[in-house]
Amino acid sequence: MRNEIEPVAKDLGGFTVRRVLPAPGQRSLGPFIFFDQMGPSAFEPGQGIDVRPHPHIGLATMTYLFEGEITHRDSLGVVQSIRPGAVNWMTAGRGIVHSERTGPQARAAGSRLHGIQTWIALPREHEETDPAFFHHPAESLPLIQSPGVWMRLIVGAAYGRKSPVATWSDLFYLDARLDRGVQMELPSEFPERGIYLVSGSVVAGGVRYEAGRMLIPAADQSFELTAAADSRLILLGGDPLPEPRHMWWNLVSTRRERIEQAKADWKAGRFPVIPGETEFIPLPEE
Repeated sequence: MRNEIEPVAKDLGGFTVRRVLPAPGQRSLGPFIFFDQMGPSAFEPGQGIDVRPHPHIGLATMTYLFEGEITHRDSLGVVQSIRPGAVNWMTAGRGIVHSERTGPQARAAGSRLHGIQTWIALPREHEETDPAFFHHPAESLPLIQSPGVWMRLIVGAAYGRKSPVATWSDLFYLDARLDRGVQMELPSEFPERGIYLVSGSVVAGGVRYEAGRMLIPAADQSFELTAAADSRLILLGGDPLPEPRHMWWNLVSTRRERIEQAKADWKAGRFPVIPGETEFIPLPEE
């Protein structure tokens, strides 16, 4: 095993996530530069998440839920609810602003939330592309099944299938469920690959790993695992980034001066606004 990452708990203002990437010694995995597990969390009636409007540049964000619902709003005028199995893919490019909140019906009734949010660095030549947003319902994504194995191909290509989600990089990202005792092999097409154990446990190389770990094998290592219990995994990877990325808050770029410009733009109110929203997250203190 090249690396084993244990998430770090982060408080996002009353809502705790488990941050996997970036991690010490592992700033990215393929083009994936950020990986958070949200929940599982339960909200009483009247409660929910309220991530106020904030900016992004130089990346694409992807939200994928196992449970619950989030309402996305952005400065393009998009209002979209995301539900389990669907994909919200937002390309920030030269700049976008969005918010993420529990919808009014779920807030009134009480709800649960569990999912993964990832950021994917845009290739340097596309960092300043126009912002865009695409929603893909669960039924549009390919399913890969065999005895004891159920997988949804969320983005990219793997196991001979291809997702309809348009990406800027060669990568793969799957939601996998394995019955206890089932063996499987991680896709070998890409030099950087990993698995995140959402629930259950697996055995690889004679070692048992429990939920809440990301496992990253060596680039030239075939990686087989056996489910030691009924398990749910995220499989991901891709081609490594050819150059480093600078990250500050929600801003990503190959150029430090571009991040400084975005910071100044947000502080001065030069980013586009979300129709109907007046709140915003202030620029953090240095």
